Amino acid sequence: MSTLLLRVHHLHKRYGETEVVKDLSFEIGPGECLGVIGPNGAGKTTTIRMCLGLTTPDGGSIEALGMQMPSDARAIKAQLGVVSQMDTLDPDFTCAENLLVYGRYFGLRDSAIRARIPTLLEFASLTSKAGAKPGELSGGMKRRLSLARALVNDPRLLMLDEPTTGLDPQARHLMWERLQLLLQQGKSILLTTHFMDEAERLCNRLLVLDHGKKIAEGAPRDLIAQHLEPDVVEVYGNGALGLVDSPLRALASRIEVSGETVFFYTSNAGALSVALAAYPQLRTLHRPANLEDLFLKLTGRQIREDA
Repeated sequence: MSTLLLRVHHLHKRYGETEVVKDLSFEIGPGECLGVIGPNGAGKTTTIRMCLGLTTPDGGSIEALGMQMPSDARAIKAQLGVVSQMDTLDPDFTCAENLLVYGRYFGLRDSAIRARIPTLLEFASLTSKAGAKPGELSGGMKRRLSLARALVNDPRLLMLDEPTTGLDPQARHLMWERLQLLLQQGKSILLTTHFMDEAERLCNRLLVLDHGKKIAEGAPRDLIAQHLEPDVVEVYGNGALGLVDSPLRALASRIEVSGETVFFYTSNAGALSVALAAYPQLRTLHRPANLEDLFLKLTGRQIREDA
């Protein structure tokens, strides 16, 4: 198992009476993207912070790049790239200067950093913004600059904590393209996200957390096949809620209600669609089960407060 870049073994973390990470174990190999998903307060950010040596575990071990965290934190961080939830760019420096100054934190020579800056700016599609300050950039540009900055030390492992939160769809898709390029180059990524399409698009494997515990792990499509019926029929409109206790229930393995929409989870979508033709006032959507369905089944539909 010496090829593993990150190995987390029986990790625990408690704040007061609340155990926010409970006996958590996972691994990341070369060129792999592991996605960590879960509701607010599931323990995602705390796990990232422990992997970065910013929070001390109460139990368990973290081995990164063949070294132990937190005892070898300095040497490990020299080979990591990090993009946090919050913007930490220096507003007083230009894009190029942000990269230069950040590279100095790793002890890199200015000449070596300056040689990398054009490539990093091109990777982030920011070549024309080299002299601009972060305040002049859009949200998507800032996130791409943060990603470029995380690459200044040519890290083997990237830890990205919700890197596309707050971005519009176009900016998110551009970020996804850049992350896929990094994976093709052999980088490994630990990614937390609230976007299920992002998780399915980027991640080789997913770790589903809830209340600090791992409740599922596997490839996205494998998890969907393991936990869900293949088809979902959404029904909404006047009278949709009355279908919950109707004979149509027999055509579904499981029924859920969210607001005014009824979700039929089924292996018999054809028969269900025929039966629904008797309700022309209702609107229906037939689609394959997806990661959002998985997330809601495993963690529930109840809104969680930030934690």
